[in-house]
Amino acid sequence: MSSSVLVKEAVLITPSEPTPIQILPLSALDSQLFLRFTIEYLLVYKPYGLDKAATVNRVKSALGRALVPYYPLAGRVRARPNGSGLEVVCRAQGAAFLQAVSDLTASEFQAAPRHKTQWRKLLSLQVADVLKGAPPLVVQLTWLSDGSATLAVGFNHCLCDGIGSAEFLNLVAELATGKQKLTDLNSKPVWDRYLMDPKSYKYKSSTSHHPEFKKVPDLCGFISRFNQERFAPTSVIFDKRRVNELKKLTHSQSSICTSFEVLSAHIWKSWATALNLPPNQTLKLLFTINIRNKVKPSLPSGYYGNGFVLGCAQTSAKDLVEKGLGYATGLVKRAKERVNDEYVREVVESVSSSGTSPDSVGVLIMSQWSRLGLEKVDIGMGRPVEVGPVCCDRYCILLPVYDHKDSVKVNVSVPATAVDKYLYLLKSIGT
Repeated sequence: MSSSVLVKEAVLITPSEPTPIQILPLSALDSQLFLRFTIEYLLVYKPYGLDKAATVNRVKSALGRALVPYYPLAGRVRARPNGSGLEVVCRAQGAAFLQAVSDLTASEFQAAPRHKTQWRKLLSLQVADVLKGAPPLVVQLTWLSDGSATLAVGFNHCLCDGIGSAEFLNLVAELATGKQKLTDLNSKPVWDRYLMDPKSYKYKSSTSHHPEFKKVPDLCGFISRFNQERFAPTSVIFDKRRVNELKKLTHSQSSICTSFEVLSAHIWKSWATALNLPPNQTLKLLFTINIRNKVKPSLPSGYYGNGFVLGCAQTSAKDLVEKGLGYATGLVKRAKERVNDEYVREVVESVSSSGTSPDSVGVLIMSQWSRLGLEKVDIGMGRPVEVGPVCCDRYCILLPVYDHKDSVKVNVSVPATAVDKYLYLLKSIGT
């Protein structure tokens, strides 16, 4: 049963100053088919002695001011008339702002939701098709029954990636609390989407070494299972000690690894084992890799477009399940190391010319939100005590943990038939 949420206000917030009226092309990376959805963040706050009306006014005012340098977020995304990609029509149409009340309390967000859409109405304006003229930015401030609040924010993924959206949110927060003035921006937003287009490159590229785009046989009804089965949200915290225990397990099998490499390998291995897939089913772990400093020249500071590609670790279910954690960690490590300037050029060329999209058979997608800076977004109610997605889906998201800089929360929905085994394996260090 979904919790009650009542929307009290819904308005469009336009830039507080005049902004350019123009049509801006989005890049080949922005225009990818698999990015035509909304990134949805949910931040939970526990303020004390707060003037709610003043807070709402501060957030709305800060949003209007932030939309001046980030004016494309007040535009509307559409397909280019020639069908070659996407563009944004900038006429200061505005972002949506909603204010609501709910019977939820802050403590309910510490664990996973009871079902994956339990918190759906905390972002009541759900954009099903990002190209149908909806605002590319939706913000909802919901007051909870215990005096706490949630801030849910939806960004059209075609316009920005996680890094870009978090930079925008932190600007809104700094404007709302008076820590920053528009006349003195620490980092100016940069459009420059042409930098991620094939015409910026000098040669044609090959995609022969890009397993993320290659289809693999579905030997177990993977797609139908993931479309039809009931899913159970899960949420497990790993502190520094547990991550270091995982690293110790890999030392005899692989070279020194990062926390992300070993943790993502452990999650992938636990997930695959719990799903009980055929030994010869090909499995992939897809994860986002920031390319801002991997391309030559580097993307400029303040670039808020999609500045990432997907790393892809691939193996058989048998090898992933039966070989040690060091094996899976090595696959993730090598997938990261493959991403260089040439790799990015190949992806840009491929998605631009053929509309190539990642396959979903045997795939677990992982996204790292724990390093975006979402845990710093203070809109005048202190830092958020919880950071997560609005809906807990089958994408695995790594999240920051309040006041524990070295901890990470693992958030993913798993088929209900496999959830107990998955949680047992995930919490078992040494298997």
